[in-house]
Amino acid sequence: MPYLVTNQSRGGAVVAPRVEEAARWGLRLKGLLGRAHLEPGEGLHIVPCSSIHMFFMRFPIDVAFLDPAGRVVRAIHAIKPWRATRVYLDAHSALELEAGALVRTGTEEGDLLQFDRLG
Repeated sequence: MPYLVTNQSRGGAVVAPRVEEAARWGLRLKGLLGRAHLEPGEGLHIVPCSSIHMFFMRFPIDVAFLDPAGRVVRAIHAIKPWRATRVYLDAHSALELEAGALVRTGTEEGDLLQFDRLG
């Protein structure tokens, strides 16, 4: 079931209206592999997650690493395929979005994101 993600530090601005959760091992392992792109407003929330890799990916993405409360501890813009992030020890999860989403929504490190289940 998807989530609506809003930025509480930016007056409840919508970061992504359709975010799927990958909390099981197999879903976390697959991530966005096999997709040709992410539509605007789509995303994947990987829980738990403190680093990501872009091996075999076909498109760049934005990534917000979040602490357990949903605060952005690291924001990475347009990470390209065949790259990897370092491990962020204070991160509990990663929110993967289409490239440009973080800038478009004004989401920055320190912002508090809220996840509300849809449906």
